[in-house]
Amino acid sequence: MKRKTMKILVIILVILVLLAALFVWWFPSFVLGGKRQTLEEAFAWQSEHYDTSFYDKLEKKTYEIKGYEGYMLHAEFLKNPQATTKYIILTHGYSDNRMGSLKYVPMYLELGFNCIIYDLRGHGENEAAVATYGMREAKDLIEVIKDSRQRYPDMTCLALHGESLGAATTVTAMQYQPDVDFAVADCGFSDIENVLRGVYRSVHLPQGLFDVADLGSKIRYHYSLKDMRPIDALNDNTVPILFIHGADDAFIVPKNSEDMAERTKGMSEIHLIEGAGHALSILTDPDAYKGYVKGFMDKLKKDMICQI
Repeated sequence: MKRKTMKILVIILVILVLLAALFVWWFPSFVLGGKRQTLEEAFAWQSEHYDTSFYDKLEKKTYEIKGYEGYMLHAEFLKNPQATTKYIILTHGYSDNRMGSLKYVPMYLELGFNCIIYDLRGHGENEAAVATYGMREAKDLIEVIKDSRQRYPDMTCLALHGESLGAATTVTAMQYQPDVDFAVADCGFSDIENVLRGVYRSVHLPQGLFDVADLGSKIRYHYSLKDMRPIDALNDNTVPILFIHGADDAFIVPKNSEDMAERTKGMSEIHLIEGAGHALSILTDPDAYKGYVKGFMDKLKKDMICQI
């Protein structure tokens, strides 16, 4: 009888160990590879929240860019109706795609920029891939910058704009000393750990799930979540960065941008948009948003930091 009981306990233990192993294997795919929107879904969301009629009227061109390790990125050039030699690369957020960057396009057109929008790896029209919260994405962005410099030889100014994961990607790229004049980082995270632990805490799940996801990510994808820290890319950065964050952002709290603005070695400003939740600042107060961007550009021009 004791042997039978012992055998049952061993079987139960083996089953529990296997289930735990399966969870460790599966969980990072959930954390790094959530559902992505199609271009149609993303554009529909944009159209429900602001007037996107400008998009159809623009002269545009789609093309592909070879990113990090040959990964192909789908990009789109939106030409300013007024002739200009200023360009800006816009990087969207997690689960979105290049259509998510459209909310910023009217502002940058008005400020005299041609706009380059593209799909982050694993998003939009690109092949399936897990997110590395800025690590591989930043290396892709460096290739987009190089491609843009070569593709548009009339360029006199090149800027970056990122939202959420796009902001984290933009900031992470600074460690590679990109050939850009300035950047705007909207609601980016300083490190993914504080965001995920905050999410688990808010839904009353154990914060230790982050450590499970980190272990599984290292085993399955050979990337540690604890290494996904855009803030560390700013230790020697001199590219001017304007940080913008929704004051009511409960997902990626404003302290992330505040810490990054303090860490960077280059010129920086930080502005919080009152009443704005995550990635909603431009829609909540477009006039203030544009004012902050234009004011930052005016300072760069006055100090002759770049040709704007």
